[in-house]
Amino acid sequence: MREVVKFQFYEIKMCLLFIFGSAISLLFVEVSEGTTLETNLPLKDAEWVRNDVLRSLAKPEADDQSPYSLGQFSLGFLDQLEVSNQCLELLHSFSIKCVSHVDCTLRNARPVRVCENCYQDFSNLQEVYRNISQESQVNVSCRDTLLRSDRLQVIVSVYEFLNGFWGKSECSRCLTKEDSISNDTLNFMNALNQSLDCFQKFQQSGNLSELCKQCKGNYSRLSELYSQMEKNFTLCIDLEDAMNMTRRLWSKNFNCSFPREETVPVIAVSSFMLFLPVIFYLSSFLHSKQKKRKLIPPKRAKSSNNLMNIQDK
Repeated sequence: MREVVKFQFYEIKMCLLFIFGSAISLLFVEVSEGTTLETNLPLKDAEWVRNDVLRSLAKPEADDQSPYSLGQFSLGFLDQLEVSNQCLELLHSFSIKCVSHVDCTLRNARPVRVCENCYQDFSNLQEVYRNISQESQVNVSCRDTLLRSDRLQVIVSVYEFLNGFWGKSECSRCLTKEDSISNDTLNFMNALNQSLDCFQKFQQSGNLSELCKQCKGNYSRLSELYSQMEKNFTLCIDLEDAMNMTRRLWSKNFNCSFPREETVPVIAVSSFMLFLPVIFYLSSFLHSKQKKRKLIPPKRAKSSNNLMNIQDK
């Protein structure tokens, strides 16, 4: 009897499990069908659903907003109140000039040709910044609005960084007051091109010893011109980098060298200073030699001897 009851209870338990499992499977089927239907929406309906979701994310519920939330205000309205159209145009122009100058600087980073190729972009950037920073009584002044209205001062910080980078490059030494390349810079670039052309000509033949002989004159003139410009403070980062690369080619890649003219007087002075102590001690020895003194007998002793001789007689 007990076994029959246990068997019936087991059957009831299995039936309940079967019903519960069927309900769960039907629930998953409905969810999957709903997802499939949602994904099979037309293109317009799907776009509407996406826009509706984005609007709901962009606009939080009123209960979740704090009384100080910026979502309650229109930022475009604040922009119109604070910045005029003229200042917005200047700001847009400044951003374009900054992007142009930074792009030019990065494209001419290696080998360095920043001063030669980017001086016009930097000049345009300076002009826009002067227009922003100057006071205007006729038109609207944008200096306070764009440069001093907040603690961060983005425009001032960006311009000071670019201006400091330009000053560190010493580009003004290679330019004239009219923002054009100076004659000294052009002469150096011509001498540099002559040396590089000579290097390329004999490098292709593979005869490096001939390269050192034939290109010695061009390289010597280039070195003299560089030294003269270094004394006159007319070198910028472009010329310094170009000369360093040329010297590396001449000495390391081609293994060329030539005695410099200034080494001759250096060797002569060094030799003189080396033998100077020997000359000093030798002259001291010769002049310090004393002559032997001759002893002269005193007259009193001679007279006393004569007196003794007279007495003896």
